[in-house]
Amino acid sequence: MFEVRIQTEAFDGAEESRRLRAGRRDIGALVLFEGICRDHAGVPGECPVQSLELEHYPEMTRASIERMVEQARARWPLQGAVVVHRVGLLQPGDPIVLVVVASSHRHDAFEACAFLMDYLKTQAPLWKKESTPQGAQWVDARESDDAALARWGIEAGNSNAGNSKAS
Repeated sequence: MFEVRIQTEAFDGAEESRRLRAGRRDIGALVLFEGICRDHAGVPGECPVQSLELEHYPEMTRASIERMVEQARARWPLQGAVVVHRVGLLQPGDPIVLVVVASSHRHDAFEACAFLMDYLKTQAPLWKKESTPQGAQWVDARESDDAALARWGIEAGNSNAGNSKAS
């Protein structure tokens, strides 16, 4: 099963993992990453984050993430992957993104999961606005996220996406 969903509702990572594994005996490794909205930007001295709003163009966002999953499938022998990304208004503590990858071997599952997250952080057409006590501001991609993507031989070129406050 390979599935991409963009939704406003919260997700259950354990349930998504169970669905991916249901009836399968060929899966030897399952890696799950869940990104969670923080109450801070991660930079000392910055204002606390009260909320995070994610905007997108539905067809473009879904198609872009599906292409990311196809690239992961071309690089590693995967038996399944589920990517769920939330949009709308999120509060600190809310889950933002889920990536679950299944493979016969742990190395492939770990690598594919890391690849997908690095790709999502910089290339997914999602626009993020954080609200702080000083007001709301759009969030730019971080250079560290671009560097993470570069390890896969991909140059980041989308300054509108990135930095979803996921850990």
